Amino acid sequence: MAKMNRTKYAILGVLNERPASGYDVKKFCDSIAYFWNENYSHIYPVLKQMEEEGLVTKKTEQTEGRPPRNIFSITPGGREEFVKWLMLPVEPHILRAELLLKLLFSNNIPVDNMVEKLENKIEEQMRIREYLDNGAEEIKSRIKTERKLKAWLAVIQWGRTITDATIGWCEETIQVLQEDDE
Repeated sequence: MAKMNRTKYAILGVLNERPASGYDVKKFCDSIAYFWNENYSHIYPVLKQMEEEGLVTKKTEQTEGRPPRNIFSITPGGREEFVKWLMLPVEPHILRAELLLKLLFSNNIPVDNMVEKLENKIEEQMRIREYLDNGAEEIKSRIKTERKLKAWLAVIQWGRTITDATIGWCEETIQVLQEDDE
């Protein structure tokens, strides 16, 4: 079975919310980077392909003193394809975690080096947790429909749960590694 281009559906999802430029799509994806990541090298070719397929339309906006901006909007056909994708079962998630790979083989490096990596992960997760907490407050003030608000808050809560679990796991692992090193 051919691999499905999920970038396409992420972009359709953003455009289903509101018309946007490629830059706006990237900004949106950056705001959900704790669970979904896209980069410009994927976004722009996919937008072009979707325009050719009739899933989006492009309108060029000219602002004085700035380069022209392409604003993309989802078409009825794009919305139909997006909803069909939403209805499909979720593909299994394959985790690729460099930290876990390095921990697995960490008997080849000093314990302090691995502990430092775990402490850095804790700091990263604390920043993500703060971002999620702030995001939840912003979302509550911006989203007016109850069903949409519940979905967004559930996604934020997933992020909180994952960050809290990761922080706890890192702290436990640091303790185990340091006990082993004594």
